[in-house]
Amino acid sequence: MSTHSLHFGKVAVLMGGRSAEREVSFMSGNGVLSALRAQGVDAHAFDPAERDLSDLKKEGFQRCFIALHGRFGEDGTVQGALELLGIPYTGSGVMASSIAIDKTMTKRVWLSEGVPTPRYVLLKNTNLGEAVQAQVLQTLGLPLIVKPAREGSSIGVFKVLQASELPQALQAAAQCDTDILCEQFIAGDEVTCPVLGEGDNAQALPVIRIVAPAGNYDYEHKYFTDDTQYLVPSGLPEAEEKAIQAHVLQAYRVLGCKGWGRVDVMIDGQTRQPYLLEINTSPGMTGHSLVPMSAKAAGMDYEALCLHLLRNAGLEHPATQEVGA
Repeated sequence: MSTHSLHFGKVAVLMGGRSAEREVSFMSGNGVLSALRAQGVDAHAFDPAERDLSDLKKEGFQRCFIALHGRFGEDGTVQGALELLGIPYTGSGVMASSIAIDKTMTKRVWLSEGVPTPRYVLLKNTNLGEAVQAQVLQTLGLPLIVKPAREGSSIGVFKVLQASELPQALQAAAQCDTDILCEQFIAGDEVTCPVLGEGDNAQALPVIRIVAPAGNYDYEHKYFTDDTQYLVPSGLPEAEEKAIQAHVLQAYRVLGCKGWGRVDVMIDGQTRQPYLLEINTSPGMTGHSLVPMSAKAAGMDYEALCLHLLRNAGLEHPATQEVGA
C-alpha cells in the first residue's frame, strides 16, 4: 500500500450528477480517478445521481474529490451534505459555492468590493415581454450576452447582435433557468485565470488566452473540437497579466473560495480594462480543461494537481465531538 493510500484512506471521486453538465463531469471525474489511482490512492467512482450520498458514510469513504459541475454539485448542495456526513471534500464550502454558481449574486458581491464586471440586467423567465426587452436594450446596448444565471460550460449562452434576436435568446435561456442574466458585451481578448489555495495563501496560476474560431467559445469548442487555441504563456504584457491575476485573487477571496477555482475574464480591446465574467468553483478536469493546462505551465502536472487538491480537502465545520457524547 502506498503512502498516498495510507494518508488519504478510501476516496470517492464524485462525478456525473444531475446537472446539464453531467457528460462533462464524467470526463473530468474519470481523468481524476485515473490520476489518483496511478498515484496509489484507493479511489472509486461515485455518481450521486445513481446512488444515495449516505452510502459514502456506510462504505467508509474518508474523502471526496468533487468532479461534479453545475447544479447539485457546484452549488453548495453536495458540499452541505458532506458537511453533515463529516466527510472532507475538495474545493469551496457551502456559502462560497452557492454564491459562485449564481452569476448575478457573484456580480453583486464583486461590485460591492470594486471588482470590475460587465453591466447587467437580471430577468425572470415569467416576465420577458416587450417592455422588459426594451429596458435591456436601452441599458446594455448591442451586442449583448444572454445566459442562464446558474449554468456553466456555455450552456444556454447567446450573443445577441440585433434587437430581433433578443426574444429567441431569452426564451432559449429560460429553458435552462428561472433567472436570466443579460450582460454588456465586452469586445476584446478572452482569458481565464485559475487560483489554488485559500485566503492570503491563495495563488493565481498563469493566465491562459483563448482564441476560438470566429470568437465563438461555445460548448462544442470547449470540449469536443481541437479548433480552439489556448495560449499559455498568454502573450499579454507582463503588467497586464499581473493586473488580471490581482483582480482574480481579489474576486476569489471576497467570495470566500478555497481549494481551487477559475475566473473567466474579458479584456476590453480599446481600453485594455479587464472585466470579470464569472468564477467556477469546480472547474473542468478534462483533456481540454484549462486549470490543468495552466498548472502544467507553472510546473505542476495533472497527477500532481489532483493530489494537491485532494490533500487540501477539508470541512468548514469539523465536528469537535459526537452529539450526545
